[in-house]
Amino acid sequence: MNARAKTAIQHWGFVAPLLQPARNAKEYALLVEALDAAIDAGGADEKHPLARLVEYLGDLVAEYEAKDKVPAAATGADALRYLMQRDGLRQVDLPELGSQGMVSELLSGRRGFNARQVKALAERFGVSAALFL
Repeated sequence: MNARAKTAIQHWGFVAPLLQPARNAKEYALLVEALDAAIDAGGADEKHPLARLVEYLGDLVAEYEAKDKVPAAATGADALRYLMQRDGLRQVDLPELGSQGMVSELLSGRRGFNARQVKALAERFGVSAALFL
């Protein structure tokens, strides 16, 4: 086995997550962070050894952004349902909104979002607070 392959195998656990498409907002944020780091390390120069990594990470970021467009929702509840489905979340996964009953009322439209909930959701999903108003 050559030295490059051996080194790649030793570090694969750290590298592999960077080479996979993002499935949710958290993984997307990690890809963006990795892209920024690779650019800062010189990858913006197409002759730099990291240029191919920057190109690949950029493609993964663009792919996620293209599919992650929150549709123009009629209500905040519609937006929340979409984001929950996108990230594979259940009502119980949103304790920042309150009890599961509270989440159910928000999703059904029987209750409106308060300022604290709007702020928490905007931060959690990385979207504009206006989406829930």
